[in-house]
Order: sequence, then structure tokens, then C-alpha cells
Amino acid sequence: MTSTAPAYSVAATLALIVAGVGLQAPIITMLAFVPMLLIACAYRELNTGNADCGTTFAWATRAFGPRIGWMGGWGIIVADIIVMANLADIAGIYGFRLLGFNSLAGNTRWTTVAGVLWITVMTALCYIGIELSVRVQRWLVCIEIAVLVLFSVTALVKVYTASPRTAIHVATSWFNPLEVVSPSAFTAGILSAVFIYWGWDTAVSVNEETADSRHTPGRAAIISTVLLLLIYALVSTSAQAFAGVGTTGIGLGNQANSDDVLSGLGHAVFGSRGVGWFCTKLLIFMVLTSAVASTQTTILPLARTVFSMAAHKAVPSRFARVHHRFLTPTWSTVGMGLASIGFYLLLTLISHNVLTDSISSVGLAIAFYYGLTGLACVWFYRSVLTRNARDFFFKGMFPGLGALMMLFLFCYAAFDVYADPHYGATSIDLPLLGPTGGVAVVGLGALLLGVVLMLVITREHTATLRLQRRLLPHRLSPQTAVETAYRYVPADSRSGAGGDWFDVIPLSGTRVGLVVGDVVGHGLRAAATMGRLRTGVRVLARLDLAPDELLSRLDDLVGQTAKEHKPARNENGQESATDEALGVSCLYAVYDPVSGQCSMARAGDSLCAVTQPDRGAVTYPRLPPGPRLGLRGLPFESTELHLPAGSLIGLFTDGLVQAASRDITVGLGLLGETLAQHQRPLEELCDRAVATLLRGPVDDDAVLLLIRTRKLAQHQMAEWELDPDPAVVSHARAIATGQLGTWGLQDLSFTTELVVSELVTNAIRYTTGPIHLRLIRDLTLICEVSDTGHTSPHLRHAATDDEGGRGLFLIAQMAEQWGTRHSSTGKTIWAEQPLPSGEDNPSRPTA
Repeated sequence: MTSTAPAYSVAATLALIVAGVGLQAPIITMLAFVPMLLIACAYRELNTGNADCGTTFAWATRAFGPRIGWMGGWGIIVADIIVMANLADIAGIYGFRLLGFNSLAGNTRWTTVAGVLWITVMTALCYIGIELSVRVQRWLVCIEIAVLVLFSVTALVKVYTASPRTAIHVATSWFNPLEVVSPSAFTAGILSAVFIYWGWDTAVSVNEETADSRHTPGRAAIISTVLLLLIYALVSTSAQAFAGVGTTGIGLGNQANSDDVLSGLGHAVFGSRGVGWFCTKLLIFMVLTSAVASTQTTILPLARTVFSMAAHKAVPSRFARVHHRFLTPTWSTVGMGLASIGFYLLLTLISHNVLTDSISSVGLAIAFYYGLTGLACVWFYRSVLTRNARDFFFKGMFPGLGALMMLFLFCYAAFDVYADPHYGATSIDLPLLGPTGGVAVVGLGALLLGVVLMLVITREHTATLRLQRRLLPHRLSPQTAVETAYRYVPADSRSGAGGDWFDVIPLSGTRVGLVVGDVVGHGLRAAATMGRLRTGVRVLARLDLAPDELLSRLDDLVGQTAKEHKPARNENGQESATDEALGVSCLYAVYDPVSGQCSMARAGDSLCAVTQPDRGAVTYPRLPPGPRLGLRGLPFESTELHLPAGSLIGLFTDGLVQAASRDITVGLGLLGETLAQHQRPLEELCDRAVATLLRGPVDDDAVLLLIRTRKLAQHQMAEWELDPDPAVVSHARAIATGQLGTWGLQDLSFTTELVVSELVTNAIRYTTGPIHLRLIRDLTLICEVSDTGHTSPHLRHAATDDEGGRGLFLIAQMAEQWGTRHSSTGKTIWAEQPLPSGEDNPSRPTA
């Protein structure tokens, strides 16, 4: 209520509303309540999901991206800085009138000096903390409302008893919006009336400093708009009934009183002697304190919006500094105070008419960022709008209607009403457009300036988000071994983009590697580290390493990279390594559709969920502990799980299960309830999990990777055990050729015979023990030869007099890819050949 400043708002705006709509001013002030209430619902819902002092900036960023979010924050900055100029002007004028210096009140130079002084004092108070003036403002706003009620009641009593010369009786036509002369007049009146409601969102701007930050600010937004409706309906009706809408004297249509209607009305209503003189002075004092208090409470959201933008890397990071003692944004508060003073002085030097038009243009900035907030609410909660009736109305319909109303008012006023060169006090001759109303030029020009600044200032932040998204897989290619679905919910948190990632990596023998990871920290370096680690995992995975060995090598890579960087000192003077990969958590798993075995290991505290296909029970396997990457400690250890066909695996990062509650067990329970419905399609399960666990904006990236296992059909593979005897080479070629005939792949017989012959011969020559030959028909034809040896073959160019080395070289030329993987009993050399053109996998794996 204090930040809305009811007394000041009426004094500065009521005449503008009357000038636009005449006797229908009361209904216009009441109708302006409707879009405000609808937008207040959007503020409440968004604040409940994410109490961020950046409000529109933070919420629009998470809904639409950093650039639209930046413009939302810029709309707040424009509106606050412009209105600060008028607040300071009103405070200066009323300060002199209160002291009886009416001549100084009409002197632009002295009112400007007083206004600058008021901004300076209020900025200093905001700098040292808002608690100092909380109790004083609480009493002042109560007295302010009481004086306004007293003024209104006294005016109405005199209308029907003393019947002043200007008085007119209240009529029902005053409350009929159809009596407004034109749509343009209606729009201009609504925009002016919107201004008098503006300010209730200050409570939401200090949400992070409020007890019960998720609920109290939202309730305050709703309650304050209802209270303002009652106050403004009463004051506008009584003032119009007492003063009329004439253009002379105390008439509300008198242009000489357009920036201050209460000063003259106070003398007329209360009188100038005795108690009346005191009440008149009290009314002037209330307008003064209202403007001064609103100056302070305008600095608060302005500074905190800039603070949030700096913390999000949308403006220079120095604006995110907080005073160690006062716990207030330092650069943001002082910087915005100086910007307000500079803007006030600039407009005063140019022309007082330009200053007047700038106040009218505030309505454009307000309508812009309020409308954007309503759209952000609808878009962000779009996935839960059908969950129940409350979500549909309060997260969808009401904010959406409020947004449409605000944006319609913005467009109609900016390009029709305010663009009229005869509207307002000034007109500017623009190239190509000709004479244009000064209100439209100032309002739209200020917003367009934000577009230019956005492109310059947000380059790094936008590059971070673009890098993060490009380093993640855009889609997961189909795999024989598993069916997959995923959701990646990035958090544009205070430190910018994060570094969570996921991947599905095809491996030899139709196996598949599954990985999720979480980089500590945010920003450009975290996103780059994520890409480096994801690439490292993919390279190591292609070596067919066991999960524990892969994490060990990745840990060595992280440790060596950290040593290459010199330690840097943090803000506390302590040395800290500069490599963002230190402390990364990662879970890596390998699933084999032939055996149904899943081997996994973890670095850090990553968890996974497993749902059995027969009974739907969700469990969280106890994985062997492993240190975070680069921090050393216990060795990594793999664990084996047997997963029947149709099992559901859920891999996720902490951001998914910690968003619903600080207690991770609550999040795990909610995830388990969702995954228990394992028979549903994976895409639907992903949507349900996100809607259940991420009900609002999140402060940390969240990754969910769902995998439904499959088993390879028996007719898709053939396996034989061979004796280590050179005589079996011809037999191996024969049985392989026969199997190709069964599969209808005779075209691959020649190359397959050569591959089998070379691999079996090498196994007999260099190892002892049994030899296994396996053929797999999948998306490719896979030939595998396993033996008990542990020495890996190396590809090289054989010289003309070399006895060996040519076989593997020939295999590499004919196969699409080949490689070696090791196990506890030996090694397997494999080679893949593409299927002939027109051949497809004859059957899907069992599920």
C-alpha cells in the first residue's frame, strides 16, 4: 500500500482520467482493478513457485528465454526511473506548500533541488536497510488512508447538505462504461487508472527478504489491489461529486490542477480555519509523505530487479554485490538512485512539458511488463493447467486474460492514442513518421533503447545458454537395447546456465552406455566443462571400458587438468582450484540386451531408480560409494543388476528430486509414485514426473533419463564354441556362411568368411583355451570372436616381408567399425558390417 501511494496517485492522476473520460472517471478507476487483480494472480502463482526478487525478469527468462526476460526487467527499470522523476517533483512541491512557501512551490529550480534531495535521502535509507522505515511507514499509510476516507466522507456530506457551487450529485451514469465518448478515450482513461494501482508488486520484489517468502508476498499483492479498489472508488466518486469536471476553479477538468487536484480540494472541502486548516495541512502532508514513501518503495524494486539481473549475468556482475553489514544491494541501490536523479535533471532541463508526458508514458512500461508476467505464468505452467480446476483458473485463465488486456492496452495506446500529435503536452517530428505524440515517443523509445542495450549486455549470458544447449544431445538415436525418453529442464538460476548433462552411447555387441552428470557451479565455464566431460565419457565409452574403469580414467583426466591451472584466490582470500570439473557427480551404466545384465558405477552421490516389469515396485539400488571427480578417495566400484525385459531405469540429477522439497526423500517418494506406473509410455511418464516434481521454476538444472530395457531375440544371434585347433577355421567359415544363408544375407558371405577366418586364426595362434564365435544380426551384422587372451591387437601397415599384420588391416578396410573389449575371462574382438541396401532388422528385440 505504501509503494502504491494512494494519496499521491490520486493527486497526480485523477485529473488525467477525468480529462479523458469525463464523468465516467469512477467506473474507469474501478475497471482498471480487473486486469490488475488478474495480473496479481499471476504474481502470486509465480512467486509461490519461485520467490525471486527479479520478478518479471526472472520469470519471463525461465518461460521465454534470456532476451524476453531482459526486456521484462527493462520494463520495470523504465517505469521506476520515470516515475521517480515525478515522485521527486511532487515531493518538492508539496514540501514547500506544507511549509507555506507557495512561491517556491511554483519555482522549477527550487522544486528540482528539493526533489533531488528527496531522492538522495530515500536512496540512503534504502542503502542502510529497509527496516528503519518499516514501522514509520506502517503508521503513515494507515493515517494516509484515514485522511482520504475523511476527505471523501466530508466531501459527500457537503455535496448533499451544503451544496457547493461546483457540486453535482452522484448518478448511475458515472458507473456505465458505455457512456465513454470513444474507445480511444476509454483506453487512455484505463491506462491512466492502471497507473494509480501500480506499485503493489513491491511486496513481491522483496520476497526473498520476507518471512514465508512463497506465500506472504503473493497474498499481499491480492489484498492490496482489493483495498485500492475500495479507496479509489470512494475518493474518485466523492471528489468528482464535490468539484465537478469543470475546466475552471477546483474543477477536475482544470488543466492548471492536472498534476495536483488534492491541494485545492483540501481547502474547499475542509476550509481554511481551525480544524479545517489542520485537516487541509494534514492532507497536504499525506500527499507529501505518500510521494516520499513511494520514492523509497520505488527504489526497492528497482534496485532488486537490477540486483537479480546482475546475479543472472544479464547486467554487469558488480550490481549483484551485497553490503556485508546492511545486507542490501549496494551498487544496484546507489546506481539506480543516481540514474533517477540524472533522468529527473535531464527532463527538467529539456522541458517541464516533456516531464509531464514522460509520466503518461509510464503506463506503457507498466502494461508491457505486467502483460509479459501474465504470459510467462501461462506458458510456464502450461503442462499443469489440466491437473485441476484451481490450476486452470489461477495459473492459466486469469493470468492469460490479464495479459491480453494489458497487451491490448499497450498496443492500442502506443500506436493510436499516444501517437496522436495532439495528445499530451509535446509533439515530436520523427523521420518517415512525421509529427508524433511525445508520450508515445518517450514510452516506446525507452523500451526500444532496452532492445539495443540487451543485445550489447546479454551477449555473454546468451552465449552461455546457447553453448549449454548445443553441447547436449538434440535427440537420442533409436537403440536396439533400450527405449529411451528424457526431459532436460534448465534452470536460469542466479548464476546463469548450469552444467547437468545426459547421454545414451551405442556400444559394441548391441550394448548401450547410459550416463547422467552434474557439474558444480553455473555459468559459461560450467557449460564448457559439461561439454568437455560429456566428450570425455563418449571417447572412453568407445573403448568398451567397465563403468568403474571409465570413471577412474575420467577422474585422472579431471585431476590432471586441475593441476595445470594455478590456484586462484576466492573472495575470502582462500585458494581454490579454477577447474569447474572438480567435484562433478556422474553415474555411468552399461546395459547388455543379450544377457540382461546392467553394470553401473557412480562418482558422487548420484542415484538411480529401477522398476521391475512384473510387480511395478520401484527401488533405488544401493550403489557402491565413489568420490566426486577430481577429489580422490575410495576407488570406484561397479555393481551388477539383472534386469528382465521391460524393466524401467530412471537416471536423474539432484535438481529433479530436490526441487519439490529440501528433503530428498520426499522427492524420491514422488518420483517413485510416478515410475510405479511403468506401463505408460515413456514420454508420458517423463511429463508426469516433471509436472509432479518441478511444479514451478527451479534453481538447479534437472535431468531425467528414462530407459525401458529390451532383450535381443534368440533368432537374431548365433553362438558357437570352437576348439583352439587350426583345423576348425574352415568349419568356422562354413557355419558362419550357413547362418548368413538362414538370415538371407548371402551378399555378406565373402567378407564375413574373411573376418571370421582372420579373427579365429589369430585367436588360435596367440591364445590357449576355448574360442567363442558369435554372430548378431541387428541394425548391422556383428561378428565377435572371444578368447582367453588379454593382449589387444594393434592395427598397422604390414611390410612386404612381414609374416603377420595383414589380417587386421583387411578387416578394418571391409568392416564399418571394429574394436576390442576386455572382460575378466579374456577379450572379444568385434567387427560390424552394414547390411545390404534394402535389408532391415527383421524383428524387434523382446520387451
